[in-house]
Amino acid sequence: MKILVVDDSGIMRKIVIRTLRQAGFGGHDVEEAENGVDALAKIEADPPDVVLTDWNMPEMTGIELALAMKEKNLDIPFAFVTSECTSEMRDQANEAGAVAFLTKPFTAETMESVLGKILD
Repeated sequence: MKILVVDDSGIMRKIVIRTLRQAGFGGHDVEEAENGVDALAKIEADPPDVVLTDWNMPEMTGIELALAMKEKNLDIPFAFVTSECTSEMRDQANEAGAVAFLTKPFTAETMESVLGKILD
């Protein structure tokens, strides 16, 4: 399985990838993107099986990425991994088709619990 991790912080991308391994998902191929524009180009060129995206990023936010994927009929499961978690954000994520919402900071256990059904 190929996972695309989208976050404008290189350090946070590394943390997500490390935590994926700690949660038992180390056998998957992981690609990185630094914002929604970069992610959308990678998704269109070589679609991943799952997208894990931050919400707030420059150039194109995570929710804008999700809506662009929906508009282009790119039917790829995606989840938000973000530090903000309002009920409005959760509603927007659900309307855009998000399959999960993981709030930072997270542990390997919470990641496995939230993403296990998607990544197994």
